[in-house]
Amino acid sequence: MTFYFYDLETSGFSCRDDRIMQFAGQRTDMDLNSMGKPDNILIKLSSDVLPEPGAVLVHGISPQQASVKGITEAEFCRFLTSQVSKKDTIIVGYNNIRFDNEFIRFTLWRNFHDPYEWSWKDGCSTWDLLDVVRMTRALRPAGIKWPFAPNGKPSSKLEYLSAINKLDHTDAHDALSDVNASIALARLVKEKQLKLFEYLLNLRSKDKVRPLVTKGDPLVYTSGRYSSEFEKTTIVVNLVERADKSGALMYDLRIDPDEFKDLPPSELAERWKDRSDAAPYFPVKELKYNRCPAIAPLNALDKPGLERLKIHQELIDSHLKKLKKIAGFGDRLLKAQEIMWPKRQPDLIVDEQKVDTQLYDGFAASEDKIKMSMVRAAGQNELKGLTVDFRDERLKVLFPLYKARNFPVILTESEKKRWEDFCWQKLVSGGEKSKLSRFFRQIEELSNTPGLTLDKRQLLADLKNYGQSIIPAALVAARA
Repeated sequence: MTFYFYDLETSGFSCRDDRIMQFAGQRTDMDLNSMGKPDNILIKLSSDVLPEPGAVLVHGISPQQASVKGITEAEFCRFLTSQVSKKDTIIVGYNNIRFDNEFIRFTLWRNFHDPYEWSWKDGCSTWDLLDVVRMTRALRPAGIKWPFAPNGKPSSKLEYLSAINKLDHTDAHDALSDVNASIALARLVKEKQLKLFEYLLNLRSKDKVRPLVTKGDPLVYTSGRYSSEFEKTTIVVNLVERADKSGALMYDLRIDPDEFKDLPPSELAERWKDRSDAAPYFPVKELKYNRCPAIAPLNALDKPGLERLKIHQELIDSHLKKLKKIAGFGDRLLKAQEIMWPKRQPDLIVDEQKVDTQLYDGFAASEDKIKMSMVRAAGQNELKGLTVDFRDERLKVLFPLYKARNFPVILTESEKKRWEDFCWQKLVSGGEKSKLSRFFRQIEELSNTPGLTLDKRQLLADLKNYGQSIIPAALVAARA
């Protein structure tokens, strides 16, 4: 087996609407020794995408730079599925489960690849270092220096951890630099707390997580959902498993359940969904088995850990006894979830402006997967005359977008017109409320930021030029 550490820089924060601009990765052996040269790839933005100016100022990659030095999304997907997802690879990142992996899935979806196979086929799996680091800080902090944010709260930011532990991290928010820092941090945790490192590594699959959760014993649980006051860690117990066995609802045993025991689903939903700073803490969280949760049996907590995390065993025991006496609490919470996030029926008519975001509206049928492979295998010349009768309406709508984004030179005049109309509707339609107008307003606002460096001013100038060039002049004149 090998590790493959990776990181992304993106055009914004929405995995549905924004795009990957930089991918970097490094394969290592199981002892975290580098194998071969690192990968560092820029990816072109297609002309229907406007990056978030604030995101570009952070990572410093202009659309023009990506266009000159980058590859298309179709080329990137071929690289990812053939060179990263090799047999028995553990694909690792830092907060990748909730962020980077989602960007990868939507990218694969747009480009006619299965969005899930890359992370499990041929013995592949994924792992996330973020909660590993958080649990190490909470349970086994010895041997590692732990940083605090400027506001005085404990922080697990990669750049802070790198700086305080003198790890190589020359350029935070450059994907390759972040990859190198992640590997260095993994080495540090493994060296100082080997047992915990290996325990969480072996717990990364849902087949290992589910039996531990459904056993019904209280568990130590570390998650970003919990307070930094307690090192993002608490004691939880499984209330109820989801019907699809994808996860379970966990109760935070720090909290007395009396306040919630008689509430109907509607009121539980109201309290649960209010995440404002002023809202009272709601002690229920869904644990998803396939997201590498950092959980451990209670015996992982030693006496210093109990004191450090301010856990009072007698209070935990008292709350657990009360919880066991509350009839139907788990079922009411499942109903509360349905109120908060009702199941949405897929649209009968697929809108091409939304189809990129519809990954989770259903799985592709087997017959369509074969046709998707035909699209992926087709070269530029073959795509010119290729017609594919997909069963899934989403794939029918995606196909002309795939060609326009990755192979614009093969478009016929009618296909060019359709693509220009699509871009116009996506970026320009709506006047002052359009994405293009918002894009220019953001650039103007950021240009007035005090102390802006010359490099950042140049990036903003590049972004402005990109925005002005992205809509064909002939189309602007025709719509005037």
